Amino acid sequence: MGTVAEAPRPTNKGHETRRRILDVAQESILSKGFDATSIEEIVAGAAITRSGFFYHFPDKNTLARALLERYLEEDRAVLGGVFGRAAELSDDPLQRFLIAMKLLAEVMDDLPNGHPGCLVATVCYQERLFDQQVRDLNRESVLAWRQLFHAELLKVADRYPLRDTVELEELADMISTVIEGGIILAKTLRDPAALGRQLMMQRSYIKLLFSPAA
Repeated sequence: MGTVAEAPRPTNKGHETRRRILDVAQESILSKGFDATSIEEIVAGAAITRSGFFYHFPDKNTLARALLERYLEEDRAVLGGVFGRAAELSDDPLQRFLIAMKLLAEVMDDLPNGHPGCLVATVCYQERLFDQQVRDLNRESVLAWRQLFHAELLKVADRYPLRDTVELEELADMISTVIEGGIILAKTLRDPAALGRQLMMQRSYIKLLFSPAA
């Protein structure tokens, strides 16, 4: 087994350079994929030298891990904020979940040019480029989304009986699938609002699934 390259811890002076590298790399990778994004292009976009790039990221796997870790941290912050705000607005678990879905749709609608794309999906499509550590991190991210949605759905199911035979873990995965599919739909149709609309459709399904029969 080979030695895993590790990026050095950035100093205060180097933090801005590292952030700039990640910003340039992420924009290009979401647009073209990892395979089509060259180090030369990142170096030019970040206005640094090649040695400056390799100081922060010894190889593409190190860059991919850093991008994924930052992306997942941002995702956790967004979802944590959405569900935290929903908890402040309602004590009812179903209403909390429905509020959170609406808030998440609004967050997506507020992005000026729509969602830029998903790094998790990009890594999945080109996983042959990466080492096992990157692939494992990608898998852990999907499982983390499942765990978050599943935990909230369990609270709903404790109070509201399901109107159909549904595995809550599969329903949790379905939310992630709708988000990923909505990103693709919005980008393909050049319709930034499509993702928000898909989330609202998912919200309607969950509402019907748990609403008491008339």
